[in-house]
Amino acid sequence: MTNLIDLTIHDEAKLERAIERAREQNIIIPTFKQMINPDLIPDSIKEKLENVGLWDLNPLNLFRITWHNEAKESGGKFGGVNYLVLPKELTGVDAKIVILLGKWFPTGAHKVGAAFGCLVPRLVTGQFDPTTQKAVWPSTGNYCRGGAYDSNLLACESIAILPEGMSQERFDWLASVAGETIKTPGSESNVKEIFDKCWELRESGEDLVIFNQFDEFGNYLWHYEVTGRAMMEVLGEVMAEGDRFRATVSNTGSGGTIACGDYMKEQFPNSKVVASEALQCPTLMNNGFGAHRIEGIGDKHVPWIHNVMNTDVVTAIDDNGPMGLIRLFNEKVGQEYLVSQGVDADLVADLPLLGISSVANVLAAIKTAKYYEMDANDVIITVATDSMEMYESRLVELTEEEGEFTSLDASGVFQRYLLGESTDNMQELTYVDRKRVHNLKYFTWVEQQGKTYEEIQAQWYDHDYWKSIHGHVDEIDALIDAFNERTGLLKE
Repeated sequence: MTNLIDLTIHDEAKLERAIERAREQNIIIPTFKQMINPDLIPDSIKEKLENVGLWDLNPLNLFRITWHNEAKESGGKFGGVNYLVLPKELTGVDAKIVILLGKWFPTGAHKVGAAFGCLVPRLVTGQFDPTTQKAVWPSTGNYCRGGAYDSNLLACESIAILPEGMSQERFDWLASVAGETIKTPGSESNVKEIFDKCWELRESGEDLVIFNQFDEFGNYLWHYEVTGRAMMEVLGEVMAEGDRFRATVSNTGSGGTIACGDYMKEQFPNSKVVASEALQCPTLMNNGFGAHRIEGIGDKHVPWIHNVMNTDVVTAIDDNGPMGLIRLFNEKVGQEYLVSQGVDADLVADLPLLGISSVANVLAAIKTAKYYEMDANDVIITVATDSMEMYESRLVELTEEEGEFTSLDASGVFQRYLLGESTDNMQELTYVDRKRVHNLKYFTWVEQQGKTYEEIQAQWYDHDYWKSIHGHVDEIDALIDAFNERTGLLKE
């Protein structure tokens, strides 16, 4: 089996040009260990960050690609992982539902980390030349934003590709960061149209590298190594004696975030990995198709980097739930209603930290707690990719479509989609079920995207396939250290 993440030096000339560019632009690249534990970041860099905004286009913000950023818009330092614990008053279940917060990454979403995991190994091995090549970031939203941001910080040109139906906030921000933004037809379900555009670019003859989050194992690796460890750190804070860790829950999306479920299952072998998708497009559950409004979890295919063999449960979320709940969590009437129902006012004030797909993850966690009849000693963990900062325009649209949000609306949404969430549209996967889902990869990846029959068979039958992605942190960090050493900037 070939290395799924190639860490060999490919072209010394390209590498030297990348080093020279970094030297010119004052770029120092953080290591994976520093993203996992910011205490390892040099004090001189931490001091400089005190004068840098979280979203600033400043290479120093590469060191803020971590779950440990202080919750500040500017000048923040580092501390514990940012998370919320959602209580029974909100969820209706006894189990503790813990959600990591992506809001406090640069760009307001953790996808800058996934993009880093794809780009930097190519950069420090001479596989990508920032002086001549463009980095192409196909995505349904946050990943192309993260990729364009990382590209900007690493002084290389970028092309962001995303569906035309995504929120306006994404396009407004990309206009000032990406070298070029390409809109493809449709919305979050129209991933094939994004892939088709990538083929057009490949055949154009332009010198570029496509970092496809759906098949780049750097995406998987970053979440396995960085997000997985962040989850363990949080569990160390929230789990009391006698508590049991039961499940990692994640929208499937690109298949990257759910990789932390592989890490968590290694720590807790009896825990479950729960994959969530939209009921309006039930690809994993029902080989289905359609369109939905849970932005950022593109589907109608199974991502190449999704380890289906390790997925225990598939659940589908009606997109009316997250769309109703973002109004409940963000509009004044909804927030006042939640407080009247006994939800702590400080927690209510924090609920805008959950974007649309984040709310879908919470609903999937509630379904999981009910399905497995969990009690107060059970803990579930999930992720908020982003916050409502990316979706304010959706709230305006919902008001225009549905009218003002009233206290009666708030009561209905709360009772129906939180307290009333059911175990409908859930499937516990057998071996045969998993293989059915895995086999769906063939139609996208072998027939359309150039993968081979041998590769798709290896994903299923080679027991070392997925494990071979793990454990490369020391190797990658050594390459990053060597790169930084050659720029000479850390000494300065």
